[in-house]
Amino acid sequence: MTDITAFDWRAFLLGWSGEWADSLPDQGTRGEDDAAAQRARWLGFPPASEERIAALEKRLGRRMPPSYREFLEVSDGWRHAGGFVWLLAGTTDARWHNDESGLSDMFEEYLDEDAGPEERQEAGVWRRGLQLDIDSDATFVVMDPEDVDENGEWAVYTWASWRAAPPERHANFREFMREMHREFHNLRARPGDGEPVFANDTTRELDASVEDARTEALRGGWERAQEALDEAKRYGRPRAAGLGDQIRRLLGQTYMVYFADLVTDPRYAPELLPLLVAEHAEHSYRDDSTLTFQLRGADESLVALAYATLERVRNGTYRYTPAGPFGEAVARARELARWGDTDGAWRLLRDALPLWEPLGPDHLAPLGWMADPVLGPLLTPERGRELLSTPRAGLAGGEPQPTVGLDPAGLAWLAEPGPGNHLTSYRFVLVEGVEPEDLPGRLAGGHGTALDEPMTRGEARRRSLENRTEFSSYDDRALMAVGRAGTGWSFAFDGDPAPFNGHRFVSPAASAGAGTRAVVVWSGLRTHLGDPFFHLSVARDGVEEYAFTYTDGKVRSSGEIPGALTPSRFLGDLEDAADAERSLLEAVTEEFGVCLPRHAIVNGRLHTFVSSSWTRPPGDGESYAVIRMHWDGARQAGDERTGDDGRGSR
Repeated sequence: MTDITAFDWRAFLLGWSGEWADSLPDQGTRGEDDAAAQRARWLGFPPASEERIAALEKRLGRRMPPSYREFLEVSDGWRHAGGFVWLLAGTTDARWHNDESGLSDMFEEYLDEDAGPEERQEAGVWRRGLQLDIDSDATFVVMDPEDVDENGEWAVYTWASWRAAPPERHANFREFMREMHREFHNLRARPGDGEPVFANDTTRELDASVEDARTEALRGGWERAQEALDEAKRYGRPRAAGLGDQIRRLLGQTYMVYFADLVTDPRYAPELLPLLVAEHAEHSYRDDSTLTFQLRGADESLVALAYATLERVRNGTYRYTPAGPFGEAVARARELARWGDTDGAWRLLRDALPLWEPLGPDHLAPLGWMADPVLGPLLTPERGRELLSTPRAGLAGGEPQPTVGLDPAGLAWLAEPGPGNHLTSYRFVLVEGVEPEDLPGRLAGGHGTALDEPMTRGEARRRSLENRTEFSSYDDRALMAVGRAGTGWSFAFDGDPAPFNGHRFVSPAASAGAGTRAVVVWSGLRTHLGDPFFHLSVARDGVEEYAFTYTDGKVRSSGEIPGALTPSRFLGDLEDAADAERSLLEAVTEEFGVCLPRHAIVNGRLHTFVSSSWTRPPGDGESYAVIRMHWDGARQAGDERTGDDGRGSR
């Protein structure tokens, strides 16, 4: 148990009073009381005697909490508690609030039927609380006699309508006064015209702690650094917010992370501006009017750079290109990540951190890579902590604990349910000895061989549907993401395929395997779109070697299937579809030594292309549907045809 009363109130209040007196301009005090307080360098009043404190307690019918009693024994009241409470109650003026402000009525009106006991108790604090504000800028301060800790301390609640925030709780009176001292400092930290420079023992001590925190952060001690920076920020010290925001951003936090003045400093803008721009792009919905709000004080050239960067972020062409050896490692990491090896890319970045050099004295870590469309998805909170724990800028420190990779080995992860236990279907092609950029030439069938820039699955899907006017029930062209599938293999993956039709399906294995070996898998064992199905086909040198398809509870096969892949081993009774699928994928992994990168496919950005149709054209007498759309999305025509031309696309 902490003895909260073991606090030197006199030293604390004398120091505060001196700082306040020195911060005032020669002219402009509010009145004679303030002028006298400035001359005396004392914001308080004479101490309250034990008799006065006892009389207060008798009048109120309660013994006062320890920290408030200790305060009264030094000063019977206080002027200028923070910036908005001009007079704080002593023994004469403290009184029960009795909801004089109507705040309990107001907050209780906002409570819904699901509000818990704590919410209801907090709303009623204005009925039972001891009012401490005597003169203020519409700011209410009460101590709650029902919110008491093991030391007998009462919590203090403050609220002001102009702050547009819920009531703020302080654990006790001492913590409330310490917070008001911070608020006073925060408001004085940037003196206006005609005001004296705000420098004193507190500011000098805090500024020294900021510099120490910077060094500690570069050594890898980010937790201690963050604690010191957060305290200095509460006092308004100018460097603390920008440094602390760099730590928060690497931990995955974006709310109220603006990098303060650093983002408008030409030294740091190339590193920090893309992060703000990327965050804006993600949440702005094309309303860019708020972008300059975060760039207050920026000159025209920096604002122009911000909008140019915004355009590059939105079209996926922004690239993080730091200088020097670390920049070379970043380029290699991007090459790994764009083909799916996000774990390898992360290890390369992490191992290169000792080579990184800050752009200036307020730069703690490389951050611009998080706005890079390919490198950004590498970040997780765990990896952010690992980066922050790694010594940088030539400083020595401890060895961080490596984070676990995000990609499990093999293919079996595909059998895991998606978010919300979502049941999925997917299909993919594996090609041996071929680079990913060569896959469109094998799978697009003359429809185009260029890869799109790396995109998320959702972005790629929306891009593929732009300007589409015709949709056919027969033409099943797949939107494929590509990358490397382990040593010597490349993959093309479709995580949102059309429904499987075993009568019209044509495996692309033969065309993909020209001059090499190719594997095709299409699984729908856990999908709601029709009955469970699974297909595997393997081709070598453009000829299908073997294949099997499970559908309608039966298996159709061709060729000599290896014993390890015999379908009856997995699809006999199919009592557990997920277990059967997992076993099949493990067998394919073992047979071919392949894997698929989960993180890149699910959360990253990969190159994409549109394949040839996975279904054959309609034969004579077979019907098919074609839907044509206006540019505005309204349906123009939908008809049923027979024939063999297979026009349109899914």
